[in-house]
Amino acid sequence: MEYLISAVSGYLFGSFPTAYLLLKRTKGIDITNTGSGNVGAMNSYEVTNSKVTGIMVLIIDAVKGIASVFFIKLLYPDAFGFAALALVFAVFSHCYNPWINFKGGRGLATAAGGAAIMFPFVLAAWLLLWVITFIYKRDILLSNIAATILSLMITYSSANIAVKYAFPKPGSESELMLFATGILLVIFIKHIDPLKELLKEKKIFQKRNDNVQEN
Repeated sequence: MEYLISAVSGYLFGSFPTAYLLLKRTKGIDITNTGSGNVGAMNSYEVTNSKVTGIMVLIIDAVKGIASVFFIKLLYPDAFGFAALALVFAVFSHCYNPWINFKGGRGLATAAGGAAIMFPFVLAAWLLLWVITFIYKRDILLSNIAATILSLMITYSSANIAVKYAFPKPGSESELMLFATGILLVIFIKHIDPLKELLKEKKIFQKRNDNVQEN
């Protein structure tokens, strides 16, 4: 029953369609059919040209991840697996939102919100790798993809450190890696289409691109 409660609650928290509702109510824009169609912070900013709107979407989406973890930690304070499962489902439902025909964002803000509480080492590795890649390439999507792949590799090679700074403590390194892999895999899948475009345009092999793309 605990697994079911964790999965369902995480799914419901993550399914709140932040960008869709905010832009629909304030701008009359259907973000699923505008710009890149991505239901996230960067596309919200690009289609509205409003930093405030983009930041609001980013914060609320991060809060979804925080809430999904916090709620389960209230019910099961010392159970890493239940809270991690809730976060996996929150990211999944954000990316494939049931209320808007399974369209959604790329899961980064929601994952970051929950990871900040549960496994900050993984989040810190992702952010550092993102910054390094962005400085070198100046491409947001490429930075997202590189940071997602490389942070998973670093977490695998430094699982003992990731466990040390996980809250609550997982029962084993394998448990942490299982859920971290699940979250990062969902994020990577949502970046497959952009990755194909980057490969098609050969931007991955360019040293630097001053055109900043949508997150």
